[in-house]
Amino acid sequence: MFSSAIRRLNDRRNGEGDAGADAGFTLIELMVVLLILAILLAIAIPTFLGVTKSANDRAAQSNLNTALLNAKAQYQQNSQSYPATAGLQAALTSAEPSLSFQAGASADQNHVSVYVTGDGNALVLAAFSKPTGNCWIVVDTPVATTVAAPFAAAVVPAGLAADTTLATVGASNVSIAFVNNTLGPTYAEVKTVSTGTESSAQCIASQPVAFAGTSYRWSNTAFPAI
Repeated sequence: MFSSAIRRLNDRRNGEGDAGADAGFTLIELMVVLLILAILLAIAIPTFLGVTKSANDRAAQSNLNTALLNAKAQYQQNSQSYPATAGLQAALTSAEPSLSFQAGASADQNHVSVYVTGDGNALVLAAFSKPTGNCWIVVDTPVATTVAAPFAAAVVPAGLAADTTLATVGASNVSIAFVNNTLGPTYAEVKTVSTGTESSAQCIASQPVAFAGTSYRWSNTAFPAI
């Protein structure tokens, strides 16, 4: 009886060993899993990159709105006149130390280019979204300004879209001009597209430029849709 019990115990142990030997994955099963993971990554990575780029555009817009809000406060404190560019730049830096304000071109969404017209009646702010290559611009004209770049007495140059209509800049670069007597804010975007690439060097408040082949649009209510 004792030897029979031992044989049954050995048979059970051998059976469990055999079951464990068959419990692994086959090569085909592993390859199927890897293929599924590759497909998921191929779908997820472009989506992630797109969301990241969009987030940088949103950051540029948010930084410009923040700068405009603080600039409007300076306008009121300065007897309804914008301080000169250098003075406003210093005031904005003090109000928002997390951002960099400069008279030169914007290198990225955290560097805001600042320009004030000589009569103190108009303000231009620009921020470059480095991942997307888009230049975002906000203009405020509480009072009609004298005719000086980047403002014009008549209308924006031909080929640059009015309101939210998207237009493609022609074969030559175009200096952007805003109507000098349109009161209130104007929001604009120079968009890098397959036919044209905007340069950060031209995302400058004193005279923004839309590169040849880029797309351009503006609105008096909010930033144009990306």
